Amino acid sequence: MKKKGHIIKSTAQNGIAREMGIEAGDRLLQINGKEMEDVFDYEYLIQDEYIEVLIEKTDGEEWLLEIDKEYGEELGVEFENSFMDEYRSCCNKCIFCFIDQMPKGMRETLYFKDDDSRLSFLQGNYVTLTNMSDHDIDRIIKYRLSPINISFQTTNPGLRCKMLNNRFAGEALKKADRFYDAGITMNGQIVLCRGVNDREELERTISDLAGYLPVLESVSVVPVGLSRYREGLYPLEPFTKEDAREVLELIHRWQEKLYPLYGLHFIHASDEWYILAEEELPEEERYDGYLQLENGVGMLRLLLNEFEEALKEAEGNKESDDGTKKVLSLVTGKLAYPYILSMAERMEKAFGFLRINVFGIINDFFGERITVSGLLTGQDIEKQLKGKELGERILLPENVLRSGERVFLDDMTVEELEKALQVRVDIVKSSGRDFVNAILGNS
Repeated sequence: MKKKGHIIKSTAQNGIAREMGIEAGDRLLQINGKEMEDVFDYEYLIQDEYIEVLIEKTDGEEWLLEIDKEYGEELGVEFENSFMDEYRSCCNKCIFCFIDQMPKGMRETLYFKDDDSRLSFLQGNYVTLTNMSDHDIDRIIKYRLSPINISFQTTNPGLRCKMLNNRFAGEALKKADRFYDAGITMNGQIVLCRGVNDREELERTISDLAGYLPVLESVSVVPVGLSRYREGLYPLEPFTKEDAREVLELIHRWQEKLYPLYGLHFIHASDEWYILAEEELPEEERYDGYLQLENGVGMLRLLLNEFEEALKEAEGNKESDDGTKKVLSLVTGKLAYPYILSMAERMEKAFGFLRINVFGIINDFFGERITVSGLLTGQDIEKQLKGKELGERILLPENVLRSGERVFLDDMTVEELEKALQVRVDIVKSSGRDFVNAILGNS
């Protein structure tokens, strides 16, 4: 049987927990006489100014601690399992699932399919609702957790069952009604598959989802990602330029219809559609405050706007201190390459001592259809930069690395790449200001 309670990994130096004698290895059993299912219960129960905390020490002794604190003040503990529960795996077999398109031999964690509603709040993940119980919905409403991010794909129940390969997927859509009735803010996602949920089906889906406005604040439409490892999977085809223009026309028409009514453009196209269609990116106001950056909606527009502001503020020295050129290289995916190249040229013009090489890396690992920088591997970067003039250093976007680590998707480390290319590698955060500062050597 699973032992009750949650093991404490560490305590903050000046936190309440350490002051009360709580130590690493202790087990948190109850707060205010209630056991905790996971981190949501914990965060809800510690909010009050007075709480009673039941701890089991490593020797088995139990302490009941009475704690007075500020409302909402944290105890200063980190748990051995930050989630305080096991992750829930996905019960679908989606026709567009990217994990099914991964090559063999990668680290085990990359093959885990999560569909856990709690990760929607903790990490911004999108969930299909098929793995969500009435108990989960009750807790979300009780704790007023929001926003919840929902991967709709379609509002046609039969088609949704087909796309998710789950006979309950259509019925699961009704769970969104409970969130709407309770006023729980939602964001939505549609992974568009050519010939499956596009055209008339996309029109129907947008029309249906608009009925959830304004509680459903935004819905993004993203093209399905197709790697080269699709043998034996559902036959999906990439979108063409004409397809992209058709998708954008439909989305823009709905934006024009809904904005005067709700003050929200609501339905948004990810950046890939504009690049594929060879159309200009929308202005900043069309993104409603960038509600879906994680889905690549408005990411390039925000980057360009931040870049313009930072470039104006930077001092435009025309020469370096010693009169020599400073040479460096930028690495990006093929999707953003034209924009990064344009930004680099602007930097060279503004700062005469700079010479910037820009490399758009072709994704040989997953296939050329994968063009985002976040799925680049160390081995592709190494192979395509080997023997090139790289200058003093290489700048890589931070999304090429595993979160919080200096490791690429293929387990190559930044240090290994530096050794292979014999040049320093710097990691650049995602903002336009970070881009300017990193090139100028200010960060």
